[in-house]
Amino acid sequence: MDATLTFLGTGTSMGVPTLGCDCAVCTSTDPHNRRTRPSIRLAYDNRTVLIDTGPDFHAQAIREGIRRVDAVLYTHGHADHVMGFDDLRPLSFHANGNLPIYADDPTAANIERIFEYTFRKEDRYPTSARVQTHRIDMTPGAGFDLFGACFQRIPVTHGRQEITGYRFGSAAYLTDMSDIPAVSVPFLQDLDVLIVDALRHDPHPSHSHLQKSVDIVEQLKPKRAFFTHMGHDLDHQTTNAMLPPHIRLAHDGLQIKFEIA
Repeated sequence: MDATLTFLGTGTSMGVPTLGCDCAVCTSTDPHNRRTRPSIRLAYDNRTVLIDTGPDFHAQAIREGIRRVDAVLYTHGHADHVMGFDDLRPLSFHANGNLPIYADDPTAANIERIFEYTFRKEDRYPTSARVQTHRIDMTPGAGFDLFGACFQRIPVTHGRQEITGYRFGSAAYLTDMSDIPAVSVPFLQDLDVLIVDALRHDPHPSHSHLQKSVDIVEQLKPKRAFFTHMGHDLDHQTTNAMLPPHIRLAHDGLQIKFEIA
């Protein structure tokens, strides 16, 4: 089944331009250097599935004309990945039943704590988002079906914690990754598209840096790779010129085609 993946945002938690910064990337006129907080949209079989809703989701949805969402998957509970959750409210009103939300146990607990007013059983506002949380199996490679496509949980290391990456068909999305544990490697074989974190040039305690991400791509050997969750250390054109042709920096609004099932 054909699918289209849209990068809603490709930036780091502070976004690019970064507030108060006058570096060459933050002051660049190249639109590819404007990076909102990271998330993606998957479109297939007349369905729309999101992975993460960061604080820029409202603007991203308007930019991409998102008028319907059929499900949302979350990678982890950090602010740059969940704080657009409340912007799902008007979209949930048009869903048949409750909008399904998928997350691992720690992430689901974090979302339910932050947005307590959405999930409370008593004295709930009638205008709260109509959502239902589904806690995913945390076993590496465990999968669940969404509209004819299988989504597998791929554990990745994010500093001191394990979070959730996803494989769907011939593509995998591994944002906020400092390392890939050995247990996940078998589930990342024979990929057409691999999307990984590449924060900056220098090593970072909780994110992969540019050379490490290149090494990961060369280890896993996907046909194509795209880097995301990038800070203002990486100029789009200059960095792409340094990379092999099958590896590109993603940019906000970039769309790629792949097989999801």
